[in-house]
Amino acid sequence: MTLEEAQQQVDTWIKTHGVRYFSELTNTAILMEEVGELARLMARTYGDQSFKKSDEGRDLGDEMADILFVLVCLANQTGIDLTAALARNLDKKTARDSERHKNNPKLQ
Repeated sequence: MTLEEAQQQVDTWIKTHGVRYFSELTNTAILMEEVGELARLMARTYGDQSFKKSDEGRDLGDEMADILFVLVCLANQTGIDLTAALARNLDKKTARDSERHKNNPKLQ
């Protein structure tokens, strides 16, 4: 699935099952909640925190997909073409950081 297809499928899903998009502010808050859920699972899976009963059954991929879904909603609501935005972002990073990481002794 391309980013364009994801944006179209999310839009169709919202209009079919979700009635309408939540407001941009609400979706931003939901995005932060979802990022927090991923952070919690990462801290328990790869960090030093232990799992709680409420953490059972959580899946990293599903948590990441929750974030992507809400991010796609926000892109749709604000008229952002994620394919074009990501391409521009990669160009920016390439121009800015083309040698920076290669020369970072911490990454050697």
